[in-house]
Amino acid sequence: MSVLRAQGLGKKYKRKWALSGCSLDIEPGHVSGLVGPNGAGKSTLLNIASGMLEPTTGTIEVCGGTPGSGPEQLAKVGYVAQNTPVYSNLSIEDHLRLGQHLNPNWDEAVARTRVQRLGLDPRQHAGKLSGGQRAQLALTIGIAKRPELLLLDEPVAALDPLARREFLQDLMEAVAEHGLSVVMSSHLVADLERVCDQLVVLVDSQVRISGDVEQLLAVHHRLTGPRRDVDTLPVDQQVVSAKHTDRQTTVVVRTEEPILDPAWTVAQLSLEDLVLEYMANPVAARPALEVLR
Repeated sequence: MSVLRAQGLGKKYKRKWALSGCSLDIEPGHVSGLVGPNGAGKSTLLNIASGMLEPTTGTIEVCGGTPGSGPEQLAKVGYVAQNTPVYSNLSIEDHLRLGQHLNPNWDEAVARTRVQRLGLDPRQHAGKLSGGQRAQLALTIGIAKRPELLLLDEPVAALDPLARREFLQDLMEAVAEHGLSVVMSSHLVADLERVCDQLVVLVDSQVRISGDVEQLLAVHHRLTGPRRDVDTLPVDQQVVSAKHTDRQTTVVVRTEEPILDPAWTVAQLSLEDLVLEYMANPVAARPALEVLR
C-alpha cells in the first residue's frame, strides 16, 4: 500500500492554480525528498496531504485514507510546516502537554527523552528559543505523535549549517528507530542527498521524475560529442536537455541501456545536476516512448 498516492491532484485559489494535474505514488518506509522551484506546488501538495487544505480536483490517499477525514486519519500523519511553527507564548512543557492531549498515540517517553537530550529547559517559552531549538521542538512533537507518515515543509531552510546538521541527524535517528516514512521538501539539495533515498522533482505542478535516488543517478548521463540532431539518438534514450555550439552537442539522457556510440564522452550526474536539469527543462527535449522505472 502506498503511503501517499495522488492522481490528477489540483488546488485553485480564485483564478490561479497552485497545483494542477499532479500524480504521485510514494511507497512506505522511505525518506522522500520533494524538490522544485518556487511556485511548483510543493507546499500546496503537503498541505493537502496533511488535511490542512482540500483539493479542487483529483484524488489523494494518505496512509490508506482521505487526509483530514477524522481523528484516526489525523493521528497517522505528522506535519511540520514552513518556519517550524510553535506557540511563542507557551513553554516547552506546555507544548508537550498539548501534544499529549491532542494525539492519541502520543509517546511521552520519546518526547521527554528528546527534550532532555537536546538540553532544552521545559520551563522556557518557545519564543525565547533559537531557530534550531524551535525546529527541534517541532520535530520532537512530530515524532512523539508516532505517525505513520511525517511531512516536513522546508524544515531547515532558516537554520545555520550546524543546526541543519543536528536536525537532519535527529531525523535520521528517528526514522531508524521508529520506522517513519518521511516526505521532506527542501531547496537544499545537499541536505536531501544526506538523508533521502527517494527523490521527487515537481515542476509546474507536474512530477518530472520520481524514484530511488541511486537508480535515478545510474540511468542519467551527460553526453558530449560532435554536433548532431537529438532525433538521431537511439529511441531508448530520453533526452532531458540538449545544448549546441557550432561544433559540439551536449545532451542529458535517461536510459537503462549502455551508451555504445564511441563519439560520445559520457559523464555521470550528481544529484544536484540531476535536479537542476529537470528544473531548468520543464518539458523533455525529446520524450521517451515509455516511462522508465
